[in-house]
Amino acid sequence: MGKKKKTSREQTIEKLNELKEAAEAEAAKEEAPAEEAAKEEAAQEEVKEEAKVESPSEETPEKAAEEAPEEGGNAKVAELKDKLMRQMAEFENYRKRTEKEKQAMFETGAKSVIEKLLPVVDNFERGLGALPEGEKNPFADGMQMVYKQLMDELGKLEVKPIEAVGKEFDPNLHNAVMHVEDEESPDNTVVEELQKGYTYRDSVVRHSMVKVAN
Repeated sequence: MGKKKKTSREQTIEKLNELKEAAEAEAAKEEAPAEEAAKEEAAQEEVKEEAKVESPSEETPEKAAEEAPEEGGNAKVAELKDKLMRQMAEFENYRKRTEKEKQAMFETGAKSVIEKLLPVVDNFERGLGALPEGEKNPFADGMQMVYKQLMDELGKLEVKPIEAVGKEFDPNLHNAVMHVEDEESPDNTVVEELQKGYTYRDSVVRHSMVKVAN
């Protein structure tokens, strides 16, 4: 019995089925690489996440290499700053110490000069005291003017006479060379000044030589 011949309709349906199968096969071929790429990318992301969980605070070698010089530089700057501050403090102490030494040397020199001038002042006072009371002459007036000028200049230099008569005896200011009985004066009171004493800027240059009542 011979093979039955397909009709044109059946042949058309068969062709359409073949074309459909061919299209589906082609689509499956195109989708396979995309699925594989997506799976591979998902696997790489999973590996990265696991690495982060295992070492969340771990620094990369590149980051450590960048931060190491910065930390070392900060330490060096702090060390240099500390040295600078120490040197500045030492210099300030040296400056103050030198200033005090200079001031002390000046005070010592000034007191030495004043001590040499005081006998001249004593002689002026003795000469003026020897003049007859009430007597006036050009020489005496001239001596009085010179004496006044000398005392004014000493006053500008902060040289002052020490108050003695009528004051309580003070060993820091007075030098007692005699003790006398005096019922009119309280005990330990200066009753007479034998030689005038002077101070320079509140420092004693010469003590007053005095008599003290018992």
